[in-house]
This record gives sequence, C-alpha cells and structure tokens, in this order.
Amino acid sequence: MPTLAIDRDFLREFADLEKPVQDRVEEVFAKFDRATHTGLHLEKVTHARDRRFRTIRIGKSHRGVVLAPESGDIYTLLKVLPHDEAYAWAARRTASVNSATGRIEIRDSEAIDTVRPHLEQMAATRQREEPAELFAEVADADMHRLGIDPQTLEFARVLTDPVQLETARMFLPTTQWQVLYGLATGMAPEQVWDELGAAITSGGDGFDPEDLDAAVRRSPDRVVLVDGPGELMAVFARPFDLWRVYLHPMQRDAAEARHSGPARVTGGPGTGKTVVALHRARALAERGAGPVLVTTFTSTLAESLAAGMKVLADTPEPLEAVTVEHVDKLAHRVFREVHGPPQLLQNQRERELWTAAAEHTGAGFSPAFLAEEWRQVILAKRIDSADAYLAAKRTGRGRRLGAAQKARVWQAVWEFQRELRDGGLWTHESVCAEAARILAERADDDKPYRHVVVDEAQDLGPEKWRLLRAAVPHAPDDVFIAGDTHQRIYANRVSLREVGVDVTGRSRRLRVNYRTTAQILGWSLELLHGESIDDMDGGLETLAGCRSEVSGLPPQLTGFANRAAELRALADTVREWLGADVLPSEIGVAARSNRLAEEAADALVQAGVAARMLRGGQAEEDAVSVGTMHRMKGLEFRCLAVVGADADRIPSAKALTPESEDAVAHANDLQRERCLLFVACTRARELLNVTWQGEPSPFLPKAG
Repeated sequence: MPTLAIDRDFLREFADLEKPVQDRVEEVFAKFDRATHTGLHLEKVTHARDRRFRTIRIGKSHRGVVLAPESGDIYTLLKVLPHDEAYAWAARRTASVNSATGRIEIRDSEAIDTVRPHLEQMAATRQREEPAELFAEVADADMHRLGIDPQTLEFARVLTDPVQLETARMFLPTTQWQVLYGLATGMAPEQVWDELGAAITSGGDGFDPEDLDAAVRRSPDRVVLVDGPGELMAVFARPFDLWRVYLHPMQRDAAEARHSGPARVTGGPGTGKTVVALHRARALAERGAGPVLVTTFTSTLAESLAAGMKVLADTPEPLEAVTVEHVDKLAHRVFREVHGPPQLLQNQRERELWTAAAEHTGAGFSPAFLAEEWRQVILAKRIDSADAYLAAKRTGRGRRLGAAQKARVWQAVWEFQRELRDGGLWTHESVCAEAARILAERADDDKPYRHVVVDEAQDLGPEKWRLLRAAVPHAPDDVFIAGDTHQRIYANRVSLREVGVDVTGRSRRLRVNYRTTAQILGWSLELLHGESIDDMDGGLETLAGCRSEVSGLPPQLTGFANRAAELRALADTVREWLGADVLPSEIGVAARSNRLAEEAADALVQAGVAARMLRGGQAEEDAVSVGTMHRMKGLEFRCLAVVGADADRIPSAKALTPESEDAVAHANDLQRERCLLFVACTRARELLNVTWQGEPSPFLPKAG
C-alpha cells in the first residue's frame, strides 16, 4: 500500500494556489491510499536528471511533482505547478540522501553545474594578492564528515566570496548550505557540528544512499507522512499550522533532550522557541513520569499555547497529562484550595493606599517608587522584617538609600501591608507569593506537577518563578524555559539562580529565524543596537548570529503631517495588500496604546476594510487584526503595519520612571519600550510598514 509524504515547502505553497487547483489536489491525493503508482498515472519526466521524479495530472493545467522510489512505498509530493513549469522543475533537480544526517535532500543540480564553470573562471583570473578560495582552510575529510557530498564539494571549492555562497542558497541542499554558511563565517568544523545539533548524527557512510523510504522517514523536519485521506484533508485544511510544528533538527534536539535539572532554550524572534516548548511538553508527557504544566505570563499567550498544543497532538492521550494555564491562574487555584477566593485590591484603591502611606510617614518618596520598592525588593526577596530590609541588597534599583531612608520606606510599606491585612485584601503578587509558600511546604510526592514548561520566561517576576519552582519536585527535567530577554515587555527582572532555577550547562541558543525576512529582521535588530540586555543568569544576552535565510522587501517607513493623513495611508496600504491576495487574517496593525489601535480599526472599517480589535491569543479569522503592541506578543502576520511610531508616543511617557527619581529604573523603562517596538516589528513575516506623525520615534534606525 503506497504511503504519501508531503514536502514541508509545499505546505506553505498550497495556500497560494487558486481554490480550484487546491480542490483538485485534494481530490487526486485523497484516493492515494487505495491506489498504486500505476493507478495514479504517474508519468516519467523526459530528460530528467533523476529518473525517480514523476508528475501527476492536477486538473487540465497543473501537474504535481512526485518523488517515486524505485523500491519502497513512500511517494513524496514536492510541488504543484502549471504544466510546463512542473516538468521544467522536475527535469533539473535530483534527490539524494545526506551522508551525515541520513535525511532526504532536493537540489537544483542543473543550476549547480551551470554556475560552477563561471565561478571557476572567476577564481582563475584572481590575482595572487586577492583572497583565496572561501574554504581553502577546510579539509575534504571535514567537509565529508559534515555531510557535504561530492557535487556540492566541487562547487564549494571554487567559491571565493561569501556573496557567491549567499546566492547559492537558492539551489544547494538546505542542510549542506547551512554547513557551508557556518564554515564561511569562521566557525570551526566542531562548532558547526555543535550548531546543527541532532542534524549531524552519523558523519560516515552508514546510510544507504538509495533507500529513499528510510531517508524520508528520517526527515520529519522536511516532510509530513500522511496516514490515510482523513489526515491528508487535515494537512491541507491547516497547512501553515502544521508546517510550524515540524522542527529543524537542532530544535528537535532541544525539545527531546534529557537533563539532570532545569534547562533553557533562548533565541531571537521567530527562532521557534515556543514550538520547541510545545514539543518539549508533549515529549515529557509521553515519557509518562507525571503531569506537565505549560505556562506563561498572560492569559492571551496561554490561549495561544493551548491552541498550539491542539495542533501538535497526534493523539488525545498526551494532552491528558498536559495542563496549559497562565501563572496567575495557577496561583489563584492553589490559593483558593487553602483560603478560598481572595478579595483583590483594585488598582485605584492601591494607589490611594500608597499615597496615604507616603504622606503619613513623610517618607519623601513618591507612591510609585514605594510600590515598585515593595514589588521588586520586599516581595521579590520575601523580606518580612525591618532588619531584613535594612540588610537587603537592592539590585536593579538605581536610587541609593541610606539606613534612615530605608527605615522610612519600611514604615510606609508596613502601613500599606497593615491596610491589606486589616481589610483582608490581596494583590496578584501577594496571592502568588502565598501560593508559592503553600506549595513549598508540600512533600515532593504531593506536588501538583512533575514537569513545568515556561514560555516567554523573560516576563515573569520573582514571585511567579518561586511558585513554579515550588510546583514541581527537584528532579531531572523538572523545569524547561523558553524565552528571550530582548523581548521583555513588562517590568520584571530576575536572577534565575536566586529563585532556585539553575540552568548552568543546560542552556541552548537558537539562531535561525523561520518567521521574518532577512530585511525585516536586520532592520529590527537595529532597534536594539548598543543595548546591554541581561540573560537572567548573571550575564548578557546576545542576538549575534541571529539570521533569516528568507529574502524579501525592506520595511517601508513613512512620516505624515498629522494622524488623519497617517490613518488614510494605513487604509490604502491594507487595501493594497488585500488586492494582492493577502487574506485579512494575514494582516495585523499594531499601536502603542489601546486608544490609537481603536482609531486605526475605525479608520479601516470606514474605508470598507473588515477589521477587529484583538481580544484573545489568536488572530481574527476573517478580518484584519488590530491591537496594542502588547497584544501582538506571540502572534505573527504575513503583513504588519505599525502606526503611531511618533517621538512623543514611543517611548510612552506614562511608562517611564522619572530619571530624577530612579536613573536605573528610567533606563530599564526606556529599554523595555525599545523591546516592545522590537517585538511588534518582528511579528511581520513578509511586509512591514512603519508610520508616524510629526517627528519619528528616536528608537527608529536612522536612514543611511
């Protein structure tokens, strides 16, 4: 019985096919499970470089290109193209098995053979004082060990300029190009080996180059094996969702590794940290050691994670062991089990209490300063006495306090906490701290979870980390963290070691961006140029080496005299995208404030464009999604417009601590505003449009 495999790249291309062609693809391949290759009318390709390529009729005008093994029963659908294009595509390409990974590869052999003589001539005409061949210092043995095959090796040996290698990405096998790219950047073969992780597994001739069935089965990062017409229809119904959850080998290695304690994966935007976290949760659930908690900072992001787990699950069984909920929900659930529902202090009342405490004690500090001192020092370090506060280090707080000043601050805090006790009031932070205390007192066999997986870890405060640490016993694979401090958008800074989470020696960094074009990524990285950003573990985080291998158009940046003109231009831009067959659900609009987001949504609706404000963790299905930059976290769009990137709006004055009050807090707030803009801009996959009125935000990279 033949089995169908679908190439990952075709999953992305399927959505771009015209609807009649999509329907015909579904009709043809839905019959695959009860047909033979003869019954499917697979046709040979005249003058093909690879005799295993076949085509199949898809309606009157299109053909599917199928890799049909000479022995075995897995048939891989690679492309669906117009008739002549399909035959031309198939005629010039070959399939092979990578000697190091054992995985299937498709290359444009004709392009390689056509370009190589030209490069050889260029290399021969170079003067002796000019640079030598690009890989002159890399031995053939190392190339072979890293999976470079003879044809690619011959091609690599005539390269003399990195630009030539960049161009060759279009026709070289992907993994081999990544190996060459790493070597060209100065990495040693051993470093390239480490970078690719599980992609390099053998390094020898242990794989049969003719066994395509085995190679396809070893290539979950490239192909989707389909079991029957029902699963086939599910694949075609949500091609982009399924494409997202098939991992690059390095991502898979991070998701499936075993660790003696807490572990972490970091990386820039679009590198697949969330997908790795979801795969990690499934892998831990399938091991059967105990229940798994998948958690994050907000309910919106938790909804997105829950949706991702549903897409990922092959069967319902692994999900039964997985709970997805945000940290505050966990805290309140644990709290209620002991104390019942908490009476929460409202924001306005909290401001009034801090104001009264400050005035009554004559502390000489603003209510905002006292509130942050309580959260970031006293609650964060679990300080319960004046002596403990006097002795405490106030890391991260810029305003120095002497003993007398600390005494006045403690008096104000004591007044505030007395009001809470007398009124039976709680804040989300104090609920979380109490829940952490409750769980910390439980024995290991009475913990609610065996594993916890944390996404967007950079935005959790100390009290939340202590809760999560207390929710699982200290054991192998107890805590798994995914995050990027360059994307910190809330005022929470922690040291993982101080909250009992030690990831020393168990941290990995992902570098390849799978979401954003190189042009959008490069421009967005400039937003954070020169910023020193902590890594939550006593060092500095870096985006060095973060790259995208997809090319596209640069961001469009435009200023306007007033907001009305800017919003009219927004409507024109969105209509232009829709006219280019971009779906409404693939378009997002981000603004710094909720008010401006609502104005943008209204402007689109008045221009006849269906648009709705974001309310949950997923984009709208049949309308343009409009929301604040905070709401955009965890989402991505084919086309994204950022409006209101004005000098007087980004950074937001309301989000900044006055520099005169606390210089360090002021600098941290500025950095957080930069990170927020960075997060918003990196939600774009293909097109990014940034606009403002008057003067542009000082965060925007200067032209030229």
